[in-house]
Amino acid sequence: MKYTVVVFDLDGTLLYTLEDLMDAVNYALNRYGYPIRTLTEIRSFVGNGVRRLMERALPDGAANPDFENILSAFREYYTAHCEDKTHVYQGILQLMQQLKSAGCRMAIVSNKLDSAVKELSQNYFKDYVQAAIGEKEGVQRKPAPDMVENALAELGCSKKDAVYVGDSDVDIQTAANAGLDCISVSWGFRDADFLRKCGASVIVDTPQQIYDLICGAKTTG
Repeated sequence: MKYTVVVFDLDGTLLYTLEDLMDAVNYALNRYGYPIRTLTEIRSFVGNGVRRLMERALPDGAANPDFENILSAFREYYTAHCEDKTHVYQGILQLMQQLKSAGCRMAIVSNKLDSAVKELSQNYFKDYVQAAIGEKEGVQRKPAPDMVENALAELGCSKKDAVYVGDSDVDIQTAANAGLDCISVSWGFRDADFLRKCGASVIVDTPQQIYDLICGAKTTG
């Protein structure tokens, strides 16, 4: 095998979460009398954590006097509703089963709230994922390498054995900053053309292609 550890991004890579994020953003905005956002807008806002998401969604961003209250309302709503419309992408559970059978260990790193990351990982991937790390105090969010390094430390693994899998420009930067090879997926929140422009060198269209790359089967162009 080429790698024995796989570090996954969460939103847009393993889980479709966009509509639950949109609902939480719009709940918070509407509660304080601000215009709601479309799914397309939310798609372009995600990737850098919930604070940046709300900065992009709210007029005047963090300078808006209602910002902290709106961010708090978002967190409260999303914590209670993070699984209303969220689902696992087709083929992901089969991929994880294949990787587990091949002896791979798996981790999740995400700019989502740490509590939500751990809850979603437990609910959907408990049989496969050994470490799940989200945004929390004292750990720099992606694209800083801290989350990846913490996950590898938790697994007791070295970087040379690991590969990073994600769907965004932030993930490409995270892998580079952490010194890991990167596999980018085309089914998430950024399309293949955008990923190429951001430096993606390996892009896959199906979860099965991830397994083929990691375990040395036929390679993907």
